[in-house]
Amino acid sequence: MTVNLEVAEGVGTIRLDRPPMNALDIATQDRLRELAEEVTGRDDVRAVVIWGGEKVFAAGADIKEMRDMDHAAMVARSRALQDSFTAIARIPKPVVAAVTGYALGGGCELALCADYRIAAENAKLGQPEILLGLIPGAGGTQRLARLIGPSRAKDLIFTGRQVKADEALALGLVDRVVPAAEVYEQAHAWAARLARGPAIALRAAKEAVDAGLETDLETGLAIERSWFAGLFATEDREIGMRSFVEEGPGKATFR
Repeated sequence: MTVNLEVAEGVGTIRLDRPPMNALDIATQDRLRELAEEVTGRDDVRAVVIWGGEKVFAAGADIKEMRDMDHAAMVARSRALQDSFTAIARIPKPVVAAVTGYALGGGCELALCADYRIAAENAKLGQPEILLGLIPGAGGTQRLARLIGPSRAKDLIFTGRQVKADEALALGLVDRVVPAAEVYEQAHAWAARLARGPAIALRAAKEAVDAGLETDLETGLAIERSWFAGLFATEDREIGMRSFVEEGPGKATFR
């Protein structure tokens, strides 16, 4: 398999495994979608890490494979390509990308699908599709602009340049930069901490933020209000409030 799933401590690690550069060919894209659907439905997976291994996250699409595709073939394939990445973005659980080495093109777009990005000091990110006479096709023009703003996104997309970890952090493209040897450990720790949290409330928070970004403020507030009131029907809310009153904040054990 070009992508594998390992589960430990409530954390599912979706591991890209297509040496040497984890190029995202069609089989890998389809496997990402399968695993996104699997972790969505598994109760023993409460948070997710996306990782490409110690050397590289994903250097982009498989250009040799794409080169043989004509317009008609890509019209037929482009929706499935986007759907594979959207499946990752819509996992209703916290998702962190552990980025080492290159995260370019589709690799950068895959990292954009996570809720949080921890990058190695040696990481390089970018959307170089323009250098092939193309534009990002797996969500890059949309998710990147929403994350770092349209002008910064256009700079990266128009030039196709790669940014090192320190600049990516300054742009808001990644959220934390750590030594390469610590990337997966810190990403897993981030996920494991949230895996112990209230699952329904975390899902509500993620869906409220993501859905709110796609609409106006008034509609977003209505989405938040609906989730907020709905959580009062959950056992986790009862556990959390009882623990707060009896023991103080941050000591609840959620089921």
